[in-house]
Amino acid sequence: MKLLFAEDDRDISRAVVTLLERSNYAVDPVFNGLDALDYAKHGDYDGIILDIMMPKMNGIQVLEQLRRDGIKTPVMMLTAKGEMDDRVLGLDSGADDYLTKPFAGRELIARVRALLRRSGEYISDCLTFGDIQLDRGTYCLSCNEKSVHLSSKAFQMMEMFILSPRKIISMNQFMEHIWGWDSEAEINVVWVNISFLRKKMAEIGSRCEIRATRGVGYSLEDCL
Repeated sequence: MKLLFAEDDRDISRAVVTLLERSNYAVDPVFNGLDALDYAKHGDYDGIILDIMMPKMNGIQVLEQLRRDGIKTPVMMLTAKGEMDDRVLGLDSGADDYLTKPFAGRELIARVRALLRRSGEYISDCLTFGDIQLDRGTYCLSCNEKSVHLSSKAFQMMEMFILSPRKIISMNQFMEHIWGWDSEAEINVVWVNISFLRKKMAEIGSRCEIRATRGVGYSLEDCL
């Protein structure tokens, strides 16, 4: 799952991004409202967290513009303690939830999970395809009695595969969803992680395989 986090306080941003990444989310941090609007309109996000008080554009303005543009990505607003008017305005402007600062890390994670459930059908913490299971809480990929721990990026790629089984996913889709559309990472990081996943699947004895379609992309197949 990929999130956009807009917060102009860089210390808070670093702390929250670290917390979210440790909970298996990919996060793009931005530090002003204009960047938040740009990223939200052009990126592929499952959820957006917007601080209200930001330079260039505040969070309410960003949210209103996104909803006018037809972007329905679920949004959580961050508000200052006691600012009831901000919370009401945020909800009236199209926010799905709000969280008051300061907040506990555990509450933020719980609220993010609830936010993402609103974006569509509930997704279990244990994803299954063929004879493999992917535990979204532990990063573990399992088959029968064997399991291996995946790195963060490999986990996110396998999550994409299992959520879209047998569907071909392009290199650009992987790059945009996991590394970010403006990332400086080279595209060969996709090949490196594909190779890593194939080795791990062989290690646990899975019959599934990641199949390459030349010039198009990769798909996860159940080779019965």
